[in-house]
Amino acid sequence: MPNQNTEKTFSIVKPNAMKKNCLGDILSMFEANGLKIAAAKISLISTSKCEEFYAEHKARPFFPELVKFMTSGPVLLLCLSGENAVLKNREIMGATDPKKAAPGTIRFKFGDNVGENAVHGSDSLNSAERELSLFFEKSEICNL
Repeated sequence: MPNQNTEKTFSIVKPNAMKKNCLGDILSMFEANGLKIAAAKISLISTSKCEEFYAEHKARPFFPELVKFMTSGPVLLLCLSGENAVLKNREIMGATDPKKAAPGTIRFKFGDNVGENAVHGSDSLNSAERELSLFFEKSEICNL
């Protein structure tokens, strides 16, 4: 039974990391740091789903490029669970800009630039709940 600090968070392994064939390395980093893979699926994100997912960025100049990139190839959609999962996932991912990410983080190791930074992770419990509901049915999240 999960303890009271157990959280669920959402993560995406982005198309550039998928092309590098480093899923095993990335998943191992989550697991080695105490996160459990509660659900996972490889998928192509539709343009409409991607626009809904990144709706808060719609007015930003990089939005069209972001949508084009995120729909350019398969991604791995993940629900991660564990103690303080949101914060832990963000620490494992590293800074948004791979050049500023700490050595050993996912973005440092596998990110190409700010836009193609290998992974996405929810920034709060509220975001995680919204993002998980966009990509997973409740019944699919079962390995808590």
